[in-house]
Amino acid sequence: MKIKNRIKGFTLIELLVVISIIGILVGLSIFGLQSARESSRNSNRKADLELIRSGIEIYKADCGSYPVALGSSLEGSQTSGNTCLTSTTYIAEVPTDPLPLRTYYYSSDGLTYELCAALEDDGTDTCSGSCGETCTYQVVNP
Repeated sequence: MKIKNRIKGFTLIELLVVISIIGILVGLSIFGLQSARESSRNSNRKADLELIRSGIEIYKADCGSYPVALGSSLEGSQTSGNTCLTSTTYIAEVPTDPLPLRTYYYSSDGLTYELCAALEDDGTDTCSGSCGETCTYQVVNP
């Protein structure tokens, strides 16, 4: 009687097939999550601009004009003929774009303002002012 020695395990081909299938699934999931990340950052940008707009409008209600520039925070400033209190903080920390190389654009002459951001993968240009070429989302004074 002959006894066959059988080695139990997977062949090299079977292992390569399984590894390639796992690699394909990981690759697809990374690309699928990328659009979710972009959408999340775009939602953050819109919420940030609305927060800044809210602070700017409260500032105008107290001070009589829009701030000419935004720094790292939005606080009252005492100027001649202005009733704005220097101790009032309207925005403790002005939000910045979720991506480090991008910025929000703000311009104001004291009577009107324009606040813009560039959304990711949004082909429509909705900005009409001097926000820049890449501006795709804009808030202005009401």
